[in-house]
Amino acid sequence: MAPAALAQHGTSQALLDAQLELWHHTFGYVKSMALKSALDLRIADAIHHHGGTATLPQIVSKVVIHPTKIPCLRRLMRVLTVTGVFTVVEHPAIAGEHVYGLTPASRLLVGSGNQAPFINLSLDSIIMSPFLDLSKWFQREELQDQTLFEMTHGQNLWDLADQNPNFGELFNNAMVSDSSFVMDIVVKECSDVFQGISSLVDVAGGHGGAAQAISREFPHVKCSVLDLPSVVANAPSSTEVKYIAGDMFKGVPPANAVFLKWILHDWSDTECVKILRNCKKAIPPRDAGGKIIILDIVVGAGSSKLKHRETQVLFDLLIMFINGVERDEQGWKKIIFEAGFSDYKIIPVLGVRSIIEVYP
Repeated sequence: MAPAALAQHGTSQALLDAQLELWHHTFGYVKSMALKSALDLRIADAIHHHGGTATLPQIVSKVVIHPTKIPCLRRLMRVLTVTGVFTVVEHPAIAGEHVYGLTPASRLLVGSGNQAPFINLSLDSIIMSPFLDLSKWFQREELQDQTLFEMTHGQNLWDLADQNPNFGELFNNAMVSDSSFVMDIVVKECSDVFQGISSLVDVAGGHGGAAQAISREFPHVKCSVLDLPSVVANAPSSTEVKYIAGDMFKGVPPANAVFLKWILHDWSDTECVKILRNCKKAIPPRDAGGKIIILDIVVGAGSSKLKHRETQVLFDLLIMFINGVERDEQGWKKIIFEAGFSDYKIIPVLGVRSIIEVYP
């Protein structure tokens, strides 16, 4: 090949690679919608029902789908296998037939304590629709005091969850699902964090999924949950955990330690400092075992793999729609010291999230 042709080929390939990069970003939403369809159709459950592997006819026997759409389902399954949600191999006995299987990711969508409720919330139209107008929110001056979520829905997320029973149930189920999943790992992999603690209050802990997990694993720790009266009114009664009606912006009940799971990322620095100061008043000095235990994202902490970093910053952009923020270490350091604490320790052992121990 002539030098000029080689140069032209290189330029053309670079252009095609650039186009591919743009297309890969552009059509990323199709991948998300394919996963949503799999959840809605309960495809993972169908495969699980057949022992973890299933042919397309076996999947069809367990999902609700119009017969004319079976060829389209095969195409959906192709996307879900190429993107790693399911596995696929040729059927050993039937030519042209495929056998689909569960991956570690799709195994998290079946069985008790599965992650499907959290994924369902994340892919719900109420959560996704605000991002269609993200650029408008950046540009319009009259929206400077309004969140992206409020611009779209006319009210904040918490009010909508209270007033829309279906969305409220979706949101609560997602939080319970996440607590069940991550707390099983926390109490096993981070048990040192809870050593020496005699009492703990889970601030804004909802119906106490996290506190209950801590109480089961560490029965010597007296656990309680602080949340709004409307939440506490519906809290379970058959548990060792005590439920206290209150407001974290007004005060926190006294305890040896305070637990904050995925709470501070919802609030501005000013609001976080106020919450942390109230937490500091509730605990004893450091030499008496007092500390705050935060479970949240620390952007940049943990693995350096691209998928890890990308997920952390995607979460930051997501939580921005309620004016929340996923902080890097400097961001955490700022609010921790401004609230009057003396030191902290980041323990990046929970995937994209970390445990942060904060000391008075």
